[in-house]
Amino acid sequence: MSRITAGKTLLTFTALWAGTGPYVFDWNATHIHNPEWPPHAKFHNAQTMSLGAALGGAALTALWGRGQWSRGRLQVATTAASMYWATQLAASAYPGVALADPPARPSRKGPQTYVAAGALALNALAYVVERRRTRG
Repeated sequence: MSRITAGKTLLTFTALWAGTGPYVFDWNATHIHNPEWPPHAKFHNAQTMSLGAALGGAALTALWGRGQWSRGRLQVATTAASMYWATQLAASAYPGVALADPPARPSRKGPQTYVAAGALALNALAYVVERRRTRG
């Protein structure tokens, strides 16, 4: 069994949140069940939710799967655990994007921004902590 460490625990947390958070916050009447959304918008929402689950699963496999723990596996796990959050931050830079639907006030900065930035900061910390104890 793989050794439980602080770095792996932090990466596990952000990977699980990337894999489940989209379903917690988007599987409702404001997103996937929103009658105002056209089917293609729902397609992209579903794609994003599935991508979060896939990236979270990839990170967890790299973290806890069979085989020797190494710096290479750490890099794969950190990258997979970070991609969902990095693309969430990048999405707010696209034209016409808002972080909430009407009637809420459109904003280019919202809780998603802070959650994503926090997850990326935790992943960076986890990488630094784990890198010190892994071999190349």
